[in-house]
Amino acid sequence: MQVTETSAEGLKREFRVVVPAGELEEKVTSRLGEIGRTIQLRGFRPGKVPMQILRQRFGPSVLGEVLENTLQGTSAEAIREHNLRPALPPRVDIVSFSEGTDLEYKMSLEVLPDIPEPSFADLDIERLVVEVPDEEVDRAIERIAEQQRKTEVAERPAESGDVIVVDVEGRSGEQEIPGASGKDRQIALGSGGFIPGFEEQLIGAGAGEHRTVRVTFPEDYGAPDFAGKEAVFEVDVKEVRQRLAMVIDDELGKAVGLDSLAELRQEVRQQMQRDYEAASRLRLKRSLLDKLAQNYDFAVPPGMVELEFENIWRQHEAEKEGASQSGAPAAEAASAASGEAVPVEAPTDETAAEGAAPQAGESDAGAMQGGDQQADTNEDEEVLKADYRRIAERRVRLGLLLAEVGRSNNITVTQDELNQAITREARRHPGYERQVLDFYRQNPEAVTNVRAPIFEDKVVDFIVELAKVEERKISPHDLLTLPDPDASEVASD
Repeated sequence: MQVTETSAEGLKREFRVVVPAGELEEKVTSRLGEIGRTIQLRGFRPGKVPMQILRQRFGPSVLGEVLENTLQGTSAEAIREHNLRPALPPRVDIVSFSEGTDLEYKMSLEVLPDIPEPSFADLDIERLVVEVPDEEVDRAIERIAEQQRKTEVAERPAESGDVIVVDVEGRSGEQEIPGASGKDRQIALGSGGFIPGFEEQLIGAGAGEHRTVRVTFPEDYGAPDFAGKEAVFEVDVKEVRQRLAMVIDDELGKAVGLDSLAELRQEVRQQMQRDYEAASRLRLKRSLLDKLAQNYDFAVPPGMVELEFENIWRQHEAEKEGASQSGAPAAEAASAASGEAVPVEAPTDETAAEGAAPQAGESDAGAMQGGDQQADTNEDEEVLKADYRRIAERRVRLGLLLAEVGRSNNITVTQDELNQAITREARRHPGYERQVLDFYRQNPEAVTNVRAPIFEDKVVDFIVELAKVEERKISPHDLLTLPDPDASEVASD
């Protein structure tokens, strides 16, 4: 095999590879010999089929197999010989080949950049620390107590705040309203949980009473088929129940599976603390990534950037299409899957804009205005694509940096960590745990998507340990009202 480097521009490399015809013929003959030792052909004993017959019967398919294996093997060998680290699989284009002649092909690839050795000792990061106030715990306990409030039968007409048990049927015209009908349905009067005007018409109803409730669905009702339409509900009130006083004592703790009110308070405080720590960590991580992006600037493989941009744009288009179908504003933000080479970050919608096409019957002036709007939309889309490309490049650069830090410091994801993450994901789908586990067993790519954010978090933790971290106490309100850590990416690029 003869390998000649024909181009080396930036991170792009091109090679001319020539594999002698004799080497290919040797592989073809060897493979035909393997087939001949096992094939059974009529008129020949096993292992005694002449090579000429084997070539006639299997020559073309064997040649194709040998060609494919040779391209894979020789390209990998050429990469090893030149000590290259491909960013993506190489592209191979056959220049010339026919049976009995040398194989010549061109191999093009992008290599990983030389990443400067990072130093994190002088990296300044702020960690926000939240202490959960007793008042927040009290409010959370009150909410739990409200949810656990008991009721008792009331021998009187229903009042606001009562719970009524009803059988109900709902129709709009001749069409039954999905999910609106049922037996022994409980309705909390005054909760605002039904269509506006519905609950008010049931106040004053007593057990055994039938009422016909007429309402109009809001124009922005979630089901487009019923938005703005009138509906009729036939309601049979079976029972009126008044809510008992809210009680906060040890029985409340027992009602949610704990031993006492003190244990419930402790559980609530710990959960709130975990939630605030997660929010704080998200901001610390984003701050760290921002500083790394500012401190490290090196060339990145264009092919990796293009793949990441395509991922972002596909998600942007899918979200825009979904929003268009639901009638909601388009959500322009797109977040790529986390990976060892692509950290999680999300673009914003600062540059997104939607134009309006002219409608039938518009005047020429209106059509011209619509054309201008379409031109504006096209221009805005190009601006948005440019922003997303910058974000894609930032993601790839940060991903390569984190991957290099992980590689050079032997940071890995253990099988136990992977199993725990998959188990947590399965628990998020009650009743389908087995299907989720089977899905991950059968899809290695899905497992990679689980491994990637674990790896990324471990690398981030490693860097934070080396950096200068200054802690600042902050109230829960101030933490939650800080700008979204993902909302400044376009502006910061």
